[in-house]
Amino acid sequence: MRKRWPRIVPLVGMLALMTEYASAQGMPPISLRPNERTLTPEERERQKQIDDDYKAASKKVPDQKAYDPWAIVRPTPTGPVPKKKQQ
Repeated sequence: MRKRWPRIVPLVGMLALMTEYASAQGMPPISLRPNERTLTPEERERQKQIDDDYKAASKKVPDQKAYDPWAIVRPTPTGPVPKKKQQ
């Protein structure tokens, strides 16, 4: 009786995994947005206009330098950084 358990336990585990995989394949697709509707041509054109206006406005924003919170902690370099020699 003791010699059967090392064989039975892995077989039961494999059967459970195979059953779970098979049941997942038979499930209908799940939609995260079940009430989503298609847009009319007028709505698509309006959405395209909104997107174009957003892109145009975002291009007008000037580039900003990246903020470095550790700048005050690091010592400032005193001289030029020596280049590594290639071998």
